[in-house]
Amino acid sequence: MNSPYPIPEIPWTSRILLGGFEPRSTVNWPGRIVATIYLRGCPWRCAYCHNPHLQKRGCAPSLSWERIAAQLEAQRADLQGVVFSGGEPTAESTLPEAIAAVRAMGLPVGLQTSGAYPERLAAVLPLLDWVGFDLKTDYAGYDQLTGAPGSAARVTHSARVIIASGIPHEFRLTWHHEVLSEEAALLAAHFARHLGAQRFVLQLYRQEGVEITELAPDSVPSPALVEQIRALFADFELRSEICGLAD
Repeated sequence: MNSPYPIPEIPWTSRILLGGFEPRSTVNWPGRIVATIYLRGCPWRCAYCHNPHLQKRGCAPSLSWERIAAQLEAQRADLQGVVFSGGEPTAESTLPEAIAAVRAMGLPVGLQTSGAYPERLAAVLPLLDWVGFDLKTDYAGYDQLTGAPGSAARVTHSARVIIASGIPHEFRLTWHHEVLSEEAALLAAHFARHLGAQRFVLQLYRQEGVEITELAPDSVPSPALVEQIRALFADFELRSEICGLAD
């Protein structure tokens, strides 16, 4: 029997699963001073994940959207944008509403994504000003590294969508010799170049936040690998800071 009383819809600001908030960062959108909003949920289980506490969606934390919005308004004059990260931010169904709310404040919006949900990524791309795209490995190694069958195909779709959009972006690959072979890293870089990526970053591994302690704490790519990848891109960076690291 249908109830005669309408069930009120819960507002998106109460449904969004927030994982953290960083009021100021100079690395999460390179070249800009930004605030970073971390969202919960990721379908992948990469060995060197720096935000494993954000992988599971679980219960919404005590941090509220209203509190974040108030802080963004208070420091709006000092910010050059807001970045959504995670976890995997496109796992959050309220992401479009959250992006729209930030844009309504007059702030540019960036997104850090692994490409796990290409259809959701395509839906929010028109609302974005920049994308940081996290490559993990070459096509053949994706499913094993992420623990998710079909992830390679999803990443390929997402990468093509980003390139086709014309939105400023960077493709980046985190290096650890126990997770990624030099051959796989070079194949991943060639893949990005083939698609037409304009900027590529080889990101050095940092142990901070990583739960798998069996991994060696330090890993530096060989000069030969760095130069081989550098030669593929007019805009290349070897980066020591990890982008999207949530407290």
